[in-house]
Parts: sequence; structure tokens; C-alpha cells
Amino acid sequence: MPDSKAIASGDATICAEAFGDAADPPILLIMGQMASMLWWPEAFCRRLAEAGRFVIRYDNRDTGRSTSYDPGHPGYTTGDFVGDALAVLDGHGIGRAHIVGMSGGGAVAQLVTLDHPERAASVTAISTTAVGGVERGLPGPDPAYLQHAASFMDLDWSDRDALVEMIVREAEALSGTRHPFDEAATRAFVEADLARTANPPSLVNHTIHSGDDGPERSVRDLAAPLLVIHGSADPLFPLEHGVALAEAVPGATLVTVEGGGHELHEGDWDQILDAIVAHTRAAPPQA
Repeated sequence: MPDSKAIASGDATICAEAFGDAADPPILLIMGQMASMLWWPEAFCRRLAEAGRFVIRYDNRDTGRSTSYDPGHPGYTTGDFVGDALAVLDGHGIGRAHIVGMSGGGAVAQLVTLDHPERAASVTAISTTAVGGVERGLPGPDPAYLQHAASFMDLDWSDRDALVEMIVREAEALSGTRHPFDEAATRAFVEADLARTANPPSLVNHTIHSGDDGPERSVRDLAAPLLVIHGSADPLFPLEHGVALAEAVPGATLVTVEGGGHELHEGDWDQILDAIVAHTRAAPPQA
């Protein structure tokens, strides 16, 4: 069983789990919008731990077993998500770790590294875009995805069945072209995820929470080694976003998942895990 902790972060309590030997180099996993730590699958975390890493995942505010807020009234900013990441590290007695973020969590990972460079041995950004310092003109989301996203406007977030259906359709809309979409498995996962979510209607807060309350940053100022992992068929952030992010940081590595979408598909784990293990081997954290 993973080691579970309830960690104080400002006015919130963050639920976190750790896998592996605490003496190994630590990796902090940060998931994106409306996603609990379960979106970092346990088998994925265990494989990282078996590769000699101490792996930590956690529920973002308003997801899983972390603090939830009244639907429509999040009362937090992106800066609080940065604070939560640091609090989770502090709660495990870790001064410096490898920071890995997916989607919106990839933006948080960049902000943690820019604002607190002493805490980041390296940063890995999966299926995300640069927080700043990259020229405008990058392509927007696929029109089919935008059409799906428009349905959020009519969702009754208090209707559990409707919420499950929306998240399943979201996962399908974000999937790539390399693997068939497994609707049955996705629906079972979403049902299990919501069953452990303190207040599912509060997931809406991730779509309306305030933006970052810190100074303007440029990803070009990243001091930690950067790994960018991006699917070539990502419908939310087309591949050009990953390319631009990697090109903005000298020495960055870009790993392209051919046919991959905005997802952590198990069929792509070998490539993704190999890249993360190699990257975190090259930049071990200091004691």
C-alpha cells in the first residue's frame, strides 16, 4: 500500500500518497484541471518507484480527498496550486525534487521551478504549453474538441450521472489516434474517481478559479533541466506548443509520442517512463 498523508497548505488539506523508498531521488507528480491524483495511475507510479524513484502524487484542491470549496466559489488562485506542491514536498521532508506536471499541472510545474528554483532538480512538462516567454501564434485546440468543450456550459454539475458522462466524453475528446478509446474502462475509472471525491460538483471550480496572482514569468528563465513530452495528436495543445516550449529553454529535450493525445495512455507508458527515468537520472537532487 502507498504511504498516505494529509498535509496542511494554507486553508486547505491536501491528500498525498508516496510510493517507493524515501532514500531514492524524489519525483513530485502534479496533475491538471479537474483531475485527482488517480489520473497518475498507481501502476504508473509503481513502475517509477521500481526504477529507483521515490514517487509522490496528490489530489489537487477540489479533487479527490483534498479540501473542496463551495461550487462556483473556489477562493484560490494558481499561486495556491504552487503552494500546494511545495507543501506536499515539505510534508514529506523533501527540500528538492524532480517536478513532473501534466496539462495544467505542467504549468504549475513550470511556476514551481521558476519561483522556487532551489526546490526543483529538474522539470518535466507533459501535454502542456509554456507559461510565458514564447511568441504568440501557436495553434489553438482542435475544432472538434472546442465543440465538445462548449457542452460544459450546459452541464448540471450536481447531476452525478451527467458529470460522469461529461468526463468520459472529455477523455474521449482528448484521446489520440494511436490507440482505440476504451469507453468501458474509462467509465469504470471515472466512477471510481468520483466515488472518492469529497464533493464532485466542486470540480466546476477548476474551470473558473482565478488566474495566477504572481509576477509575469518567462519559461526562458528556467534554470532546471527541462524535459517536454508531447503527443503528436494532442487536440488541446497541438504539438507546436511542446516544440515551442522545448525550443525556448536551452538544452531542453523533446520526446514526441507519435499519435498520442492529451492523455497518459498505458500503451505509451514505456516511452514516457523511460524518458522520465533517464531525465531524472541526469539531474539527481541534492541532499
